[in-house]
Amino acid sequence: MRGDLGAAIGRLAPSFPAFEPGHVWLAGAGPGSLGCLTLEVIAALSQADAVVYDALVDPAALRAAEGADLRFVGKRRGEPSTPQETINALMIELAGNGARVLRLKGGDPNIFGRGGDEALALARAGVPFRVLPGVTSAFGALADARIPATKRGVSKALILATGHAAGTPDDLDWAALARTGQPIVVYMGLAALAHITAALMAGGLAAATPAAVI
Repeated sequence: MRGDLGAAIGRLAPSFPAFEPGHVWLAGAGPGSLGCLTLEVIAALSQADAVVYDALVDPAALRAAEGADLRFVGKRRGEPSTPQETINALMIELAGNGARVLRLKGGDPNIFGRGGDEALALARAGVPFRVLPGVTSAFGALADARIPATKRGVSKALILATGHAAGTPDDLDWAALARTGQPIVVYMGLAALAHITAALMAGGLAAATPAAVI
């Protein structure tokens, strides 16, 4: 029957690597919609013994991990958050007990998602790991808003920047980014929006530059 999703996936006959006990897979769940879950992440959810998941993960995605030990370690601005060291230790402990551990993060684990930090902690502990990419929020949000991330004749590059450190000694050189003349996608920048826009205009970006807040 046309429109049967299960049958369509079955016709693809996807084949994925086995999720071995004692391994950790760092996976991206996309920016919220279940439609952004990759087949490989769904397959990993179905095999996982434990899922260590973030606040930005759609809870509905966890239904694919039936019977798994679900561990919430979410971080939200201005609210009590699980320290990164605690998350690292939990993954290592679960893997050390022989569990197949899925570390499920919003968006893509390696785009402002601390995936590199977690991979390094696992490597130092001798825990085998893989990375399953996800749709990062920049591309998912832009597509949903019908804004092209790049456009022929308009942009030759795309800058992904974090606004998390805006106004601190670790802040980016926004003036240098402004001088590139290329589109800039700012993550975690809403709280510092006034500072970021002022810094970009001080760097030469016109006040009339088209912008969107999503």
